[in-house]
Amino acid sequence: MGKKNIGGSFDDFLREEAMLGDATAVALKRVIAWQIAEEMKAQKITKTELARRMHTSRAALNRLLDDADPSLTLTTLASAAAALGRKVNIQLAAA
Repeated sequence: MGKKNIGGSFDDFLREEAMLGDATAVALKRVIAWQIAEEMKAQKITKTELARRMHTSRAALNRLLDDADPSLTLTTLASAAAALGRKVNIQLAAA
């Protein structure tokens, strides 16, 4: 006799508890912050230098790199990508 799944998925649980949107936003921000930090390491760019290239403060850059801070504007993301010689690619996917 094969094993049978009991209950739904974790996404279903988060949806039922009205937490899916927040959890998704936090996860997305963590990935973005990690990607920017990795690109900075690869290019040997300091936070101070990236902030200068973005025409922003180091404090603003620290907020961008803080994976616990889910706030992020597309303008800030695009600015960071351009300062690193990259582009942002965002798409909607089927749920």
